[in-house]
Amino acid sequence: MSRITLPRGTRRTPLAVAAATTAVLLAAVPAAAHVEVESPGAQALAENVRLTFAAESESATAGITELRVILPKGIEPADVTYGEGPAGWRFTTTADGYSVKGPAVKVGADVEHSVVVRQLPDAKELAFKTLQTYGDGKVDRWIELGASGGDDHGHGHGNPAPVLKLKAAAPGARTVSPSPSSPASASGAPTPTADKTPVDSSPQAADTAKEDDGGLSSGAWAGIVAAILVAVAAAVFLVRRRGAAQG
Repeated sequence: MSRITLPRGTRRTPLAVAAATTAVLLAAVPAAAHVEVESPGAQALAENVRLTFAAESESATAGITELRVILPKGIEPADVTYGEGPAGWRFTTTADGYSVKGPAVKVGADVEHSVVVRQLPDAKELAFKTLQTYGDGKVDRWIELGASGGDDHGHGHGNPAPVLKLKAAAPGARTVSPSPSSPASASGAPTPTADKTPVDSSPQAADTAKEDDGGLSSGAWAGIVAAILVAVAAAVFLVRRRGAAQG
């Protein structure tokens, strides 16, 4: 029985074969799920900019139900309006950003939504920390900052926050005035003080008010007539009493 010998340079040790196989398998494994933000041509100080967020699912048992985005410095919740998102999802602002949520999407399905920002701040890049919630309560926290989203040695593990790179501001671009917010409860102008004097709505009070305008009211005239009648009655009584005493 003849023996087949491989040409020199083509022999491989079991260790080399295993290493090559492992490399191929690792290359075939999809990258870990993450959240991305995109805005083609985004520029610092640009106005009315649409941002699109794409959140990949990494759950095999539950669908995504909510994405909560923490806005970077220079963008206030009042500066953001809702664009588009999954059917049935609603947009609400929070103290530090906004959230979009609704019925769970299909298990394994990714979620995409868009918002419009009134004006981007003057910066080179913006990080949008995002919390991704599933129907079973699991939360993926895409909040880590850094170029690699990993450790100081550049190893790509962890949950990096989505980052938007910005071009330099256009010549002459300026920051617009702040977005109008809800009316303040206090004002710099003095508040008129309400008159707390009790108001009497009786007819007598109405008559008195007429007296203040000049002239006597009907109530005043009635009082005068009553006083005259009382005086006449008293005089008649005195006359009769004297007559009875003399008789």
